[in-house]
Amino acid sequence: EAAWQDWWEASGFYGCDPSKAEGKSDDEKFVMVIPPPNVTGSLHLGHALTAAVEDTLTRWHRMKGHATLYVPGTDHAGIATQSVVEKMLMKDNGINRHDLGREKFIEKVWEWKKEYGNRITTQLRSLGSSVDWSRERFTMDEMCSKAVVEAFNQFHEKGLLYRAERLGNWSCALKSAISDIEVDSIELAGRTFLEVKTHKGNPDDPKGRYEFGTLTSFAYPIEDSEEVLVVATTRLETML
Repeated sequence: EAAWQDWWEASGFYGCDPSKAEGKSDDEKFVMVIPPPNVTGSLHLGHALTAAVEDTLTRWHRMKGHATLYVPGTDHAGIATQSVVEKMLMKDNGINRHDLGREKFIEKVWEWKKEYGNRITTQLRSLGSSVDWSRERFTMDEMCSKAVVEAFNQFHEKGLLYRAERLGNWSCALKSAISDIEVDSIELAGRTFLEVKTHKGNPDDPKGRYEFGTLTSFAYPIEDSEEVLVVATTRLETML
């Protein structure tokens, strides 16, 4: 099967000639972009199922004589890739991204991608997915980056995207905001001292741990009055 896959790809059977597509109606055109998997990982059973369904649809349209295009690509997975490359730099050279600077660090990310980022495309080929490899995209490609900037500009102009103050998740290690899905939540029954590995340590605790799960009260002064409004919370940062 692997030999056939190489021959099919080399013969250009998976491509789509734009000139031939121009004369076809919308019902005779089928274009699908593969949901880009993270470049730091590898495909699992869920990816295989998705690829099988997508490839079945693609081959069906192609067999019907439709102008068919199945576009492959991978996602740069910003935080995950940054973490992997930083660990490699620390292990090999004893430095972090701040020592290198932004431009040099991005160069290292591209070097890593070229050396290790082809695992997923190899797996897709092994699955026999009939994607047009000549159109392969990586979400950090210049073309994709320009498209993202343009999309954000359009969203902003339409009022769909705006700046506001919201409570977010800040990673002390990455020095960056991260999404909810990248946060490990811990439920505490009460006052608990925990070590924060990415911080220098609490000088008030012998083991450098920080206090969590404590109810803290503070007061808001009421204007033109001597009274105060007392608020108590276990998450003081939400009240700042």
